[in-house]
Amino acid sequence: MTLTVQRLGHHGDGIAVGADGPVFIPGALPGEEVAGDVVGDRLAQPRIVTPSPDRIRAPCPHYRACGGCALQHASDGFVAAWKTQVVEAALAAQGIAAELRPILTSPPRSRRRAALSGRRTKAGAMIGFHGRGSDQLVDTPGCLLLHPELMALRPALEEVTMAGASRKGELTLTLTRAIGGADLAVTGGKPLDAALRRDLAVIAGRHSIARLSWEGEVAVQAAEPFHRFGVALVSPPPGAFLQATAQGEAALLAAVREIVGNASRVRDLFCGSGTFALPLAERAEVLAVEGSAPAIRALERGWRGAEGLRKVTAEARDLFRRPLLGPELKRLDAVVIDPPRAGAEAQMREIAAAGVPRLAGVSCNPLTFARDARILTDAGYRLDWVQPVDQFRWSTHVELVASFHRA
Repeated sequence: MTLTVQRLGHHGDGIAVGADGPVFIPGALPGEEVAGDVVGDRLAQPRIVTPSPDRIRAPCPHYRACGGCALQHASDGFVAAWKTQVVEAALAAQGIAAELRPILTSPPRSRRRAALSGRRTKAGAMIGFHGRGSDQLVDTPGCLLLHPELMALRPALEEVTMAGASRKGELTLTLTRAIGGADLAVTGGKPLDAALRRDLAVIAGRHSIARLSWEGEVAVQAAEPFHRFGVALVSPPPGAFLQATAQGEAALLAAVREIVGNASRVRDLFCGSGTFALPLAERAEVLAVEGSAPAIRALERGWRGAEGLRKVTAEARDLFRRPLLGPELKRLDAVVIDPPRAGAEAQMREIAAAGVPRLAGVSCNPLTFARDARILTDAGYRLDWVQPVDQFRWSTHVELVASFHRA
């Protein structure tokens, strides 16, 4: 059977219309004619009959097997347009129209944080990502996503895997580039006994790893792994959230600064370790709220160690269970909110009711962002513009910053 691909789905599969409804075709692009056998709602062993002009040769040697990327077979222009359309469609589904600025995409080899998998083999160890829709691990020595400094640590990850993985188990190795040396957080391994701790210390010393944590416990620390947020140096807790690329973080921060403008009192909600709060404190008094107490402590240490910042008041608080209420949102000039993928529906309702003049909405999920944006627009806010940001190059993910003001 030959089908024509109509559009791309949210997971990057081409979607065609078959006799019994939608047919999903992995690796296909809109406009392509693809042959194969329909099995359920998928086209098995698809063969491209008529390729799209947007089809290119994937630059990575691991692309056919690895699930770390989904769109390397499409041109950069196509991916940029498609990700922008994903944001636009999410807003349109909520009846919202807004100016979408040109997407800002991080370059290849720029990921400074990645969660890799490690597994022992007969020959040693394998480090990489899982295959698409599979638990099979794919070795990725030529990965084009990770920063070269992280790629240079593959031998260290192999040694850690050989020392700490069980015979049939698999480690999750969260590796982060930092000032002072790499930060490695490991889960899924053997119990951390004295012998393993000694082995890890030797490996960390040999490869200049600043901090190595095991199941949340710091096993080795030769130096503090710092990140610069504005003028402040912050050492987040092991495995803590960090924007995936320096370029992406800079794009998000620039947009947030533009929205906040000359505000003198700002609330930063879901603030993490201070990605936005600390740079904003160069001009404004900031009240920062985050569910992770260790992240809040890291933010506070960074603020105390920096010079020239205005007051930052930080609070560890679960904003899903206890969103800030109206009285806590009064006398503010602006709010910055950067929730997880689930969004922040309850908190957004409180913000809308309080009538905060300006809001910078940062999101990694266009669908929940649009849902929450509708709460604001229904309450009289105007969505001025949206800045899409692509930190996860060749993936289906897209992030954004949006500017709202009280009309």
